[in-house]
Amino acid sequence: MKNLGRVVPEDQYNKVLVENVHPPAWKNPEPAPRYNLAVIGAGTAGLVTAAGAAGLGARVALVERHLMGGDCLNVGCVPSKSIIRSSRIIGEVREAHRLGVRIPAGVEADFPAVMERMRRLRAEISHHDSARRFRELGVDVFLGAGRFIGPNSMEVDGTVLRFAKAVIATGARPVDPPVEGLAEGGYLTNETVFSLTERPRRLLVLGGGPIGCELAQAFRRLGSEVIVAGRAPQFLPREDQDAAAILATAFQRDGIDIRLHTTISRVVVAGEGKQVHLVTDGREDVVTVDEILAGTGRAPNVEGLGLEEAGVAYDARSGVKVNDFLQTTNPTIYAAGDVCLAHKFTHTADATARIVIQNALFRGHKKLSALTIPWCTYTDPEIAHVGLYERQAKEKGMEVDTFMRQLSDVDRAITDGEGEGFVKVHVRKGTDKILGATIVARHAGEMISEITLAMVGNIGLRTLATVIHPYPTQAEAIKQVADAYNRTRLTGFVKGVFRRWLDWTR
Repeated sequence: MKNLGRVVPEDQYNKVLVENVHPPAWKNPEPAPRYNLAVIGAGTAGLVTAAGAAGLGARVALVERHLMGGDCLNVGCVPSKSIIRSSRIIGEVREAHRLGVRIPAGVEADFPAVMERMRRLRAEISHHDSARRFRELGVDVFLGAGRFIGPNSMEVDGTVLRFAKAVIATGARPVDPPVEGLAEGGYLTNETVFSLTERPRRLLVLGGGPIGCELAQAFRRLGSEVIVAGRAPQFLPREDQDAAAILATAFQRDGIDIRLHTTISRVVVAGEGKQVHLVTDGREDVVTVDEILAGTGRAPNVEGLGLEEAGVAYDARSGVKVNDFLQTTNPTIYAAGDVCLAHKFTHTADATARIVIQNALFRGHKKLSALTIPWCTYTDPEIAHVGLYERQAKEKGMEVDTFMRQLSDVDRAITDGEGEGFVKVHVRKGTDKILGATIVARHAGEMISEITLAMVGNIGLRTLATVIHPYPTQAEAIKQVADAYNRTRLTGFVKGVFRRWLDWTR
């Protein structure tokens, strides 16, 4: 999807997608004399900013050089979760015998049909992010390459836009791995993998981060032979070790070839395959694959924007530099989303866009540091987290108490056959103040929000014990963790008094 405004394969669904998010016949409007807000980049952060500001009556310009909707719609959340859903069906079919259900042998995924379904769903959703919809919302949509030409102006293909305030929301892109022969041999990223129409028989995934893990498991279940190679000693190296261990077990069960502590020295094209030289703990091995998927990180899109002319400081690795109010070194220009954030998530882009609207248009003082940001890796089981890990709390000089409930002790997880996982909550030692939590479960992403809400509302763990959860549900594990905390409050003296009272009432 690197050609601007073009998406392959050019089937009926991708034609609908393009007609929505980069209409070939689109004519840019005549610019207003001056905009209250000019937004460059029409991914999640840019779209939320533009729609929110226009809804408040501001005159808004929105500039996008490629596809409106950004990564989330086109090459991220929407397509990846579509194929992950299909792959989960295969996982469930293979485990059906454990639930007393007999499935005929030979059931397999129809890969072209899975990818066609993904393209159809993406096209259906794309109208939400379409150029026409945003024009109807009162936004002046300019399709073309935009760049700043001064501290209060930018141009789009020669047309000058003047503004009182501006927002940089140009997102990020996959990092190109510096591996000898990789570029010559060719490789996939999240920007190109969803253009596949035929299943790769042998797939090597570079990187054990969220993107690599999600797609490795999905492609394995859809029928590819998959190798995952990661530098770190565990998958998801920033995650809780207990969570990563469960994921490693799930990968082994799925038949994924796991190579940790592993780097790639070079790639050589040989016949119809690609010979990849892997180095693990000093030992070299050569594997032959059909496709290589690089998931080794993301870099902010800061090049070619004229940031120097605008007086905006940036770094090629960390992106646009902002203060806690998301203001750049040019006080009239703000940034939001992946271009300036360490946490590159769609929901974080949305949250920072809302901060920018208030701060840029109303001189607000909303702070990035005030956000409580959860996230989830959509493997099976999912791994969700919010707040601090135990190691981070200790680095900040905070002592913690940790309370944990294994799903193997939760009735609904047992009956679902999904006992592999846990709920783990960290509180400040001696208090019930929640500092962070990790959940590993089939639907951990749905469960983490209860704890996030408690943290945002400054609700302590003891209060969660009073929340009545429907029985049986897997979310009941959260209440059980809170019960475990409450039991620690019963000192020996209190227990003794209670026992004497019971004896007296007999």
